[in-house]
Amino acid sequence: MKGTIRVFPDRETLAFAAAHYFLSVGQAAIMHTGRFMVVLSGGSTPRLLFQRLAVPHLQDALEWERVHIFWGDERCVLPDAPESNFRMARETLIDYLPIPEANVHRFMTELPPKEAALKYVGELQTLFGLSAGSPPPSFDLVLLGLGDDGHTASLFPGTDVLDEREQWVTALYVEKLAAWRVTLTPAVLNASKDVLFLVSGREKAKVVKEVLCGVRRPEDLPAQLIQPVSNNLHWFIDSPAAEELFLRSKERRWQG
Repeated sequence: MKGTIRVFPDRETLAFAAAHYFLSVGQAAIMHTGRFMVVLSGGSTPRLLFQRLAVPHLQDALEWERVHIFWGDERCVLPDAPESNFRMARETLIDYLPIPEANVHRFMTELPPKEAALKYVGELQTLFGLSAGSPPPSFDLVLLGLGDDGHTASLFPGTDVLDEREQWVTALYVEKLAAWRVTLTPAVLNASKDVLFLVSGREKAKVVKEVLCGVRRPEDLPAQLIQPVSNNLHWFIDSPAAEELFLRSKERRWQG
């Protein structure tokens, strides 16, 4: 794995640093292109990040009317369901910010899964000015988490999506969860200008070490598939999740 690893004492400090990183990338994107195209993640650590971004003194740091929000994956549930990544982001971030409704691009998971995936592809094509057969869109920033089984977004071990090289979005049935998901594929995630993993908690320590230091086996550890062509890959990890890495500095370049 290649990327920059930063270790923070706790997940609150991690979330604060991630908020400032989010804002800095967003400011640069708006300066250069007039908009900030960002992909959000679900999970408890992103929730803390969203809460930090929503505080008044940070709200003014970004032209939110120029921000377009997307999601890396979603459960196939109604948008107001407790399990919905969209609902979590809406309740902790979007409802507090002056983001135009037209700039919030959720998966339409009230539709059948495959139809929701196709609809999202069409939306990406429109927003990025692309057509069928074009290279995948390039987001300014993608936020990702890490499951204790090595999955990220809805790229689960042993699923067919891991081998997908052409489709941008796919629907998949995850056997161990007995549930449908829709997800961006590795092709899209790796086309992004910047990818930031947010990982916290001692229960993640073993998989963090396996993903970052272990033998490459993406069929078992799908997070290893994430290698953006831009080489802008960052890992923000709290101390409990990093305890098996034995990092002695707070930041270092990791190459393996």
